[in-house]
Amino acid sequence: MAISANEIENLIKAAMPDASVTIEDLAGDGDHWAATVISETFRGLSRVKQHQIVYAALQGRVGGDLHALALQTSAPESGASA
Repeated sequence: MAISANEIENLIKAAMPDASVTIEDLAGDGDHWAATVISETFRGLSRVKQHQIVYAALQGRVGGDLHALALQTSAPESGASA
């Protein structure tokens, strides 16, 4: 069973409420997704640790309901806001 973009986003945001999440269906089949996740949770962490946090948020669905996920993660850019 495929997983929807909304489900992916909801799972990530449940684990990281401050996250900005963008989901893209790469193949139009509901099985191959790209996610960009920006969260303060990631600040100071290695890329591997950031990805592990996202995979944990997806509760074992990667490789099952979620066949493929291209993942980009980062902390928000620091800087003064106007």
